[in-house]
Amino acid sequence: MTSFSLRKYRRITIKIGSALLVDRARGLKRDWLDSLAADIGELADNGAEVLVVSSGAIALGRTILGLGRRALKLEESQAAAAVGQIALAGAWSDALAGNGLKSGQILLTLGDTEERRRYLNARATISTLVKMKAVPVINENDTVATSEIRYGDNDRLAARVATMMGADLLILLSDIDGLYSAPPARDPNAEFLPVVERITPEIEAMAGAAASELSRGGMRTKLDAGKIATGAGTAMIIAAGTRLSPILAIERGERFTLFRPSAHPVKGYKTWIAGQLEPAGRLTVDDGAVRALMSGKSLLPAGVKLVSGNFARGDTVAILSPEGREVARGLVAYDAADAVRVAGLKTAEIETVLGYEARSAMIHRDDLVITGHAPEKEADHAESA
Repeated sequence: MTSFSLRKYRRITIKIGSALLVDRARGLKRDWLDSLAADIGELADNGAEVLVVSSGAIALGRTILGLGRRALKLEESQAAAAVGQIALAGAWSDALAGNGLKSGQILLTLGDTEERRRYLNARATISTLVKMKAVPVINENDTVATSEIRYGDNDRLAARVATMMGADLLILLSDIDGLYSAPPARDPNAEFLPVVERITPEIEAMAGAAASELSRGGMRTKLDAGKIATGAGTAMIIAAGTRLSPILAIERGERFTLFRPSAHPVKGYKTWIAGQLEPAGRLTVDDGAVRALMSGKSLLPAGVKLVSGNFARGDTVAILSPEGREVARGLVAYDAADAVRVAGLKTAEIETVLGYEARSAMIHRDDLVITGHAPEKEADHAESA
């Protein structure tokens, strides 16, 4: 890669994985945290606003409580998180204060970014911390999260935070120094990719599974994060966090993968739609509807072939091509039961079936974001209004 500098980025979100922060035998890696805090201090001195998404509460809590390596029950994980969050917040506060920085803890649940009002509230709180020159240290609230209501990994949480806050760079610090054509632990001939212009299905196929026992993520979740971030105009870096001063290592030119932001990013209100982590349902559409969406039109019921999920009007749903590939997301204008009834119908037939005059569009183009790629051809099932 040609010369690269972090100095051009004005707002940077940094995500730290559990295995980087916590040693399973000794607990918190204070020397490493101090070196990262010094990096953050240097970024701040150069005019950057820094947000931190920090894993590690459960890993640290289980070490403090002496729970060992065994699998934890849900309530044990939540208890470990409660203990770990206090220790982790204190460690971050001390480390950042040593570099002249104030900090504030933000604990988020899935609903805090998926529900519009709570999303706006979280954004306002974090924005205020940044304005007050305090570094927000953000983590999932694992004391109350369950498998049904959790992000599942902090890579996607970090991407959600970065796009919510308009960051122009997201750095994912990991135990690997970037993206390879195949998992390098299994394939010694795997090729390193220094730059990714766009996350294509071929790029996604290169992802492996989680590699660390302390982490819930893996390369696949990092690519999911990359799609969220780059689609909203945020560049993303995957870099090794195992070395001391990992951010300055990027500046020094040590190896990392840069994911370039989209040339046509989603902005404003549609950023929230595009970044929804778990759509409430899915609409499989025909090829004509795909072409209509790609040309900027609304989704009409006539193009919908299959409805799945238990969603309500106004929920975010994914729109799938006939092959099952996601092409868009949007706020649906029908409850699931009514969507099933009108799927495949022409506009003039809807009132007869439902018994009342309903919206002509299943998803209006103003509430729709293209998230995939398809041939741009003439539309069949389109609405220009």
